[in-house]
Amino acid sequence: MTQTSFWQDNQQTAQYAELCNALYERELAALVRGEFTSAVAIQHRIKSLPYYIKRTAHAMLQSQSPLDLDTVNGSWSAKQSVKMPLSGQEDAAIWQWYKSSKLRPGLVVPVALADRIILDCVDRLDKQGQGFRTNVCGWFREEAKPEMQNFQLLKPNKKVMMAACCGHSWQNNKKARPVIPTLRELLLSCAINWQNFKQSLFI
Repeated sequence: MTQTSFWQDNQQTAQYAELCNALYERELAALVRGEFTSAVAIQHRIKSLPYYIKRTAHAMLQSQSPLDLDTVNGSWSAKQSVKMPLSGQEDAAIWQWYKSSKLRPGLVVPVALADRIILDCVDRLDKQGQGFRTNVCGWFREEAKPEMQNFQLLKPNKKVMMAACCGHSWQNNKKARPVIPTLRELLLSCAINWQNFKQSLFI
């Protein structure tokens, strides 16, 4: 082992420890605020934390993301746009993009809420090819009326995915304080293929 590689390994180990610590602090705070129906539910959540935190920290350090990694806060950072990046996100354009993609379970997709964009992933395809279901937001079908939902499926592009990864938020068409993405979203952010949004990376 050369002196250079030894230094790099030590730096990577320090960043990994710092990142794990930040993620643990955040998840424990979320557990305190959470509402659980039984002690068993919270026990299962705590039991799974080490696995998901270690996996997420490792994936974030190995990611080829164009975003800046903040190991102290356990988050991605990038310059925020003045308004939510919804240019070119008309219904027809969105579904044209998804129809031209060979969708597979696990594909990372962006979904717009009222004030921010979140990351979700495809977990089931409609047998007739009329839509798909995502893990958190449920079914999306072309004929469904957007006004009946409190969220909107978006087509991925660099600005949209960067905003989702960084937790950028807006209120009254003005920039607001970023929201820290969930542990699940952070893990999904590492599966984004920045060279081809129609395919996800294996993590």
